Amino acid sequence: MTQSPKNGRAAGKKTDALAAMAEEAARGAASTADEAVEEGPTIEDAHGAYNLDSIMRIPVSIQVVLGSATMPVSNLMKLGRGAVVPLDHRVGEPVDVVVNGRVVARGEVVVVEDDNSRFGVSLTEIVGSQGPGSAF
Repeated sequence: MTQSPKNGRAAGKKTDALAAMAEEAARGAASTADEAVEEGPTIEDAHGAYNLDSIMRIPVSIQVVLGSATMPVSNLMKLGRGAVVPLDHRVGEPVDVVVNGRVVARGEVVVVEDDNSRFGVSLTEIVGSQGPGSAF
């Protein structure tokens, strides 16, 4: 069955009108969604704060690295009680503060005021991320 040209033009106009109405409705819905975001905190915001609290309670391993040394296994096997292993850091140089395997700060070794039998670290430098995509 063939349509007359008159009916084809009418169908095309109806399709264009429907497309225009759909486009207008989509624009209206988008502007309504934007207004909803600007109104204030949402349940999702509260959920995000809860997630942050959960993350803040995760324990991490912190190490203070005084220095390191490299030696052959034969020299390691000769070490005994009282042996001194020379490290690559010198006295007075900053020590590395390592969190979960990543250097995050440097500082000076100090004696803890409340307990003279314990050491601590006074932070002198916070180490930033090493580039794009690195997490810290």
